[in-house]
Amino acid sequence: MITINGYLHRRELRDLIRRSMYGNVRPGDGELITRLVHYNQLFVSRYLHHFAGCLFRELHGADLRWKGISLKGEIKDALVRRPPYRNPRIAELIRDYEDHPGRFYRETPCRTMLFFRPRDGNEDYLGSWRIKRIRRLAEKAARRIIDWIFDAIKGKADILADERAARLSIPREYLLSSPEEMQAEFIDAEARFIEDLRRQREISGTGELFINDVAGIKVVLEEGEQGRLHEALDSMGACRIMEEERHEGRYNAVNLVVRIEPSLDEVLREPAPAGIRTVMATRGVPPHQVDGDFADFVLSGEKAVYLEIIVSNYQEMLESEIGRCMHEDRIIAQRLRQRYRGHLAKNVEYLMRYLFLFSLSIREELPDLPIKLWDRYLPDYFDGVIAELFQIPTGDF
Repeated sequence: MITINGYLHRRELRDLIRRSMYGNVRPGDGELITRLVHYNQLFVSRYLHHFAGCLFRELHGADLRWKGISLKGEIKDALVRRPPYRNPRIAELIRDYEDHPGRFYRETPCRTMLFFRPRDGNEDYLGSWRIKRIRRLAEKAARRIIDWIFDAIKGKADILADERAARLSIPREYLLSSPEEMQAEFIDAEARFIEDLRRQREISGTGELFINDVAGIKVVLEEGEQGRLHEALDSMGACRIMEEERHEGRYNAVNLVVRIEPSLDEVLREPAPAGIRTVMATRGVPPHQVDGDFADFVLSGEKAVYLEIIVSNYQEMLESEIGRCMHEDRIIAQRLRQRYRGHLAKNVEYLMRYLFLFSLSIREELPDLPIKLWDRYLPDYFDGVIAELFQIPTGDF
C-alpha cells in the first residue's frame, strides 16, 4: 500500500495502515502505532541532523551555526535578512514581505533546523533540514492513498465498460458513452470497491506507493556551484543518489532522493527525551526501559532510509518561500486539485489523521477504529472523535 521510506520498520507500518483500511484492529496496535511514530520521529531527527551537518560542513567548512525553529516565519526572515546579491525581482519580493508579513503564512508550524555561516560580523543563510510533521505526514499519506483508490475504482469502471461493449458485440474503442453512463459505471465500481473493503476482500490498485520526503534538506547554491553537492555527497560515504529531477517553470530547483545508511552510534548516543519517556509510559514501557527499547527498535530496523534534498539558487529559494511558488500556496493548490472527493476519500483522510493522532494521545489501547471506510460521516462526527481522543468535552469542542 504506502511505504514511508524515511522510517524504520516501514513494512510493519505499511501493513498496519492497510489493515486499518479494512477495519482490522489487533491487540497491541495502540502501542504499535505509538512506537512506530514516536521512535521513528526521534530516529529521523537524529540521523537527519547528523547527515545535514556533515553535508553543510562538506559544502561550507566547519565554522557553522545552526538554530532550531518551530514557525515558518523564521525561515522567511532568515532569507530576507542578508541577501547575497540583489536585483529588481529580489528587491520587490523583500519589500512586499516586509510591508505585508501577514500575507506569507508566517505562523505555519514546522520542525526545522536552519544553518548559517559567519561572515564579516554577520551570518549567511545556507539552508535547512526539516521533518514532516505528523499531521502533514497523515495528510500526504491520505492524499496518495486517495489517488490510488481513484485509479483502482476507475480501473473497475473500465472493466464495466468493457463488459457493456461485449454485450453490444462491439470493440471497446467504438463504445459511445454518455456522461450519465460513465458516471453510473464509476458509482457502480465505487460501490464494489467499498464492498470489498467491508468484507475484507483483497483490493488491488496501481502499484505500491512511497513517501520519500519525511526527512528533507534544502540547500542554497548558485548554478555554478550546484555540482559541488554531488561531490559532497560522494565524499560522505554510505550515501547514494537514487533519483534526480529538475523542476523548471514557476518552480526552479533540483530534487534528489538519496539513500543513506545512518550512523547508529550517532542515533543512539543521547538518551531519549522526557516527552517520549512520558508517552511510552502510557503504553506500558517504564521510563528506565525506553532507551533500551529505542535501541532495540533502531537495531532491528532496516539498514537504509531515504531522504529528499532540494537545491536551488538564492532567488529561487526566495520565490519558494515568499514568491510565485510559495510552499504554502502549493499545499493549498494540491488540496484543491484532488481528483476524488467522495465520502470514501474523506473517510481515508479521517482514518489517517486518527491513526497518527492516536500516537499523540494518552489513550493506551486501540480496541476499535471509530472510522470505517464503508460508512458515512459528517465532519461534526470526526470533530467529536478527536475531542474524545484528547479527552476534550465535546460540547466545548
